Amino acid sequence: MTATIETVKDWVIRGKKNEAVAAVRAALAAGVDPAALMKDGLIAAMSVVGQKYSSGEFFLPQMMIAARAMTEAVGVLKPHLVGVAAEKKGKAVVGTVAGDFHDIGKNIVKMMLEGAGYEVVDLGVDVAPEKFVAAVQGEAPRFVLMSALITLTMESMRRTIAALHDAGMRGKVVVGVGGAPLTQKFADEIGADFYGEDAYACVETCNRMLQ
Repeated sequence: MTATIETVKDWVIRGKKNEAVAAVRAALAAGVDPAALMKDGLIAAMSVVGQKYSSGEFFLPQMMIAARAMTEAVGVLKPHLVGVAAEKKGKAVVGTVAGDFHDIGKNIVKMMLEGAGYEVVDLGVDVAPEKFVAAVQGEAPRFVLMSALITLTMESMRRTIAALHDAGMRGKVVVGVGGAPLTQKFADEIGADFYGEDAYACVETCNRMLQ
């Protein structure tokens, strides 16, 4: 059974979407525990991919195709997971801030969060502070994760955090920020709870904060 799970893990790391899906189906047919497939196959694979990306061994395209392979495989696996809703780690609201229409980084974070067992509410791009506030009020997430790729839109993060304060919601969520132009210093300055330098770091930080 371990070899079967390792096969799934390997295909996801290599970004082979069709092979990963076929391997998951074969593993299920062979009676492999779906929860073990998720934890030791898919989630473990994305952990490896994240580490390789952080170390510079993988680049963005490799990370994206691995995340897509994982997403396809999760789609096959989900119906077989008993009580999957109860096993969710937590809920996260994600979005690219107002004025910014870049979504690659946000999408990778979303896929990695879902692969790690989170429920994700994706607000899309060019998300106004008021929309983040409404999502927190309506969804009651544990995390609000904001992305920006353009320096000029970084101030939208400050405005969103201020809007959460004004609505009395700031203390109810953990706010994480990320994107190419951001720094830890800026995250501290605007009052974010953490800065994730890449998708892997973001998911790892969320995991730590839940413990």
